[in-house]
Amino acid sequence: MSGDESWYDEAAGPLVRPYTITSGRTPADNARLDLSTQVMTLRSEQEPAGLGPEHQAIVQLCRHPVSVAEIAVYVKIPLGVVRVLVGDLIERGLVITRSPAHHPAQSPDLETLQAVLDGLIKY
Repeated sequence: MSGDESWYDEAAGPLVRPYTITSGRTPADNARLDLSTQVMTLRSEQEPAGLGPEHQAIVQLCRHPVSVAEIAVYVKIPLGVVRVLVGDLIERGLVITRSPAHHPAQSPDLETLQAVLDGLIKY
C-alpha cells in the first residue's frame, strides 16, 4: 500500500477525521451559512497561497455560485466542516456569500400547500 492509499478506504472513504481538517474549530457564530447560502470565489490574478487541499477544492468549485450543501456533496466532507472552511475563505477575502431572501409575504398560503400535498398523495 502506498502512502496515499493508506489514507483512503473504498468502503469508508477518507480516513482523516473532520476535526483534523478544521483543527478542532467549529463554525463561527457570526457566519450565517445555511444549506442554501450561495458561495462564489472572487476573481484573483494569482492562486491564493497557504490553503489546504479542502480550501483549494472549494475555491475551484465556487468559480460559479454553489450552495453550501452542494459544496459538502462535491468535496465529500461533512457540512459542519464546509461551514468552517467557507468561513476561513470569507475571512481571507477569497469568497463572497449570498443567503436567499426570505420574504414572508411571498410564502405560499396554507391552502396552496394543502392542495400540493393532496395532489402528491393521489399519486
